[in-house]
Amino acid sequence: MNTTLRTQGLSKQWGAFKANSDISLTFVPGARHALIGPNGAGKTTFINLLTGSFAPSGGQVFFGDEDITALPQHQRVKRGMTRTFQINTLFAGLTVLESIVLAICERQRRHYVWYQTVAQQRAAIDEAMALLGSLKLQRDADTVTRSLPYGKQRLVEIALALATKPKVLLLDEPAAGIPSAESAELFEVIAQLPRDVTIVFIEHDMGLVFRFAERITVLVGGKVLTEGTPAEIAADKRVKEVYLGEAEHE
Repeated sequence: MNTTLRTQGLSKQWGAFKANSDISLTFVPGARHALIGPNGAGKTTFINLLTGSFAPSGGQVFFGDEDITALPQHQRVKRGMTRTFQINTLFAGLTVLESIVLAICERQRRHYVWYQTVAQQRAAIDEAMALLGSLKLQRDADTVTRSLPYGKQRLVEIALALATKPKVLLLDEPAAGIPSAESAELFEVIAQLPRDVTIVFIEHDMGLVFRFAERITVLVGGKVLTEGTPAEIAADKRVKEVYLGEAEHE
């Protein structure tokens, strides 16, 4: 099977506490794959293992055919893996356009070109405006980031991630803290991202998960309970009992 990202027996343990245990998952190119589960299920820990924020206690991470288990975070980004966080991390005092141009210049290693201002980076500005257009943010290009509504700030964070030209985009609760109407709009934009980007996302809003995910993995207690299509997950009695709150008592 052609894969963009996969894990084999991935585990993380602190003392006697097992945050992730023997997780083996495969993410195919262009996937729209959700990770769900109750609080404490190990979802964010798993993302941290994928990105290199945590070193695993056991198992491996593969990017394509390459074993990247020992690679530091910045090397994984250079290979095409990037992420967002539950709480956004932005250049609050810069305009949206300035933020994206800086991210593009970093990717192109033009941050070392000290004799040119951001305004002189014409090619980077054009690329940034095209990216903002794809996320419906072009009208906010000259707005200082901190003054944007929180939902748009989340979109700016995704734009910063996309400026690295990732093959895999990991979204940790992208709709966290956003009103439901805005979160649906956010996911509509995410759904329109090009298929050359594989998207793996954590989300607690099951309406959004079942609407936008094409495949779902359920984690419980740091382990994979099951995986399948949205229809298969919705019909799984074990998932209803431990997560969806729809246990059927016979």
